[in-house]
Amino acid sequence: MAPRTTRILEAAARLIARRGVRGLRVEELAAEAGVSTGLIYYHFKDRTGILRQTLEFINDRAERYTAGRTSDAGPLAPREELAEILLLELQDTPMVRENSSAWGELRASAVFDEVLRDDLARATLVWVQEVAALLGQVQPTAPPPALAASGERLTALLEGLSMRWLSGGLRIEHARDVLRGAIDAELALLRGM
Repeated sequence: MAPRTTRILEAAARLIARRGVRGLRVEELAAEAGVSTGLIYYHFKDRTGILRQTLEFINDRAERYTAGRTSDAGPLAPREELAEILLLELQDTPMVRENSSAWGELRASAVFDEVLRDDLARATLVWVQEVAALLGQVQPTAPPPALAASGERLTALLEGLSMRWLSGGLRIEHARDVLRGAIDAELALLRGM
């Protein structure tokens, strides 16, 4: 991606996280990114294009900061990798806070925007499938529909915990503890199948 396009998308994610989707104005986005409004329209065509590309951008950025890590002893075991990838969504860093806030704002706006709703549904489905695949590595004998249901529950819980944490309703450590307990519960449920 071109540096100017990246700069515009970074600015869009910041503005959406701070002011919401309804508060995103192309003129403000241009000022935040340090470019002309004409350049924004050249790259993104319209406001919907900006929102769609920003959704893709925050998804890509989340993939980078949640990419599987290794311990000093080498790659993580599947159970630890699953927990780490999910828990990395609850980090108190500017990028994660911004990404999670922008995701929540885009999700809320999708209630009224059918195009955005479809894009968000596709992105969510990919995320659920990725978590289901990780669950399948931990519990390879679990049936695929059960893995998908567990992935759905964990990602939905994580979104809710993230919003509560970001809005001050939960301390981050408590949110992380709740998520760890949910992972244990889902794995126990899958083991029983």
